[in-house]
Amino acid sequence: MVATVLICVLLAAALVVLRGFVLARSRGSVPCRLRVGGHGWRSGVARYADGELHWIPLIGVRLRPRHAIARRGLVVSSRRELDNGLYAIDCGGTTRDISLAMSADALTGFLAWLESAPPSAYLDVA
Repeated sequence: MVATVLICVLLAAALVVLRGFVLARSRGSVPCRLRVGGHGWRSGVARYADGELHWIPLIGVRLRPRHAIARRGLVVSSRRELDNGLYAIDCGGTTRDISLAMSADALTGFLAWLESAPPSAYLDVA
C-alpha cells in the first residue's frame, strides 16, 4: 500500500516537472518571472496571445495561464537591471501592480509587442 502511494506521488511530481520543461521549450514562449504587489518573484513562462500576455507558472498542475495581462491600457512605468542578466519592468494601468523580469532579448520582444498595438489602443511606455 505504501509503495503504491509512493509511486503515485513520484509519478505526479515527474509529470509536474515535465510540464514545466515542455512549457519552457514550446514555441512562442519566453522564460519570465512575475511579481504581483510586494510578493516575491515567481518563475514561469510568458506567451503572447490575442492582445494579451499569458503568464503560466513553471511548476504547477494547471495548463491555463495564471495571469492574463492585456496590452490595451498597459502602462510601463519603469525599467531596471537585476542580477543574472535579467531586466525588470514595472507595469500598471488597467492591471494591478505587476513586475516582469526577463532577459534583454525577451524585453526587446515585449516592448516591440507592446508598441505594435493598433492605433486605437492607449499605450504609455517609459
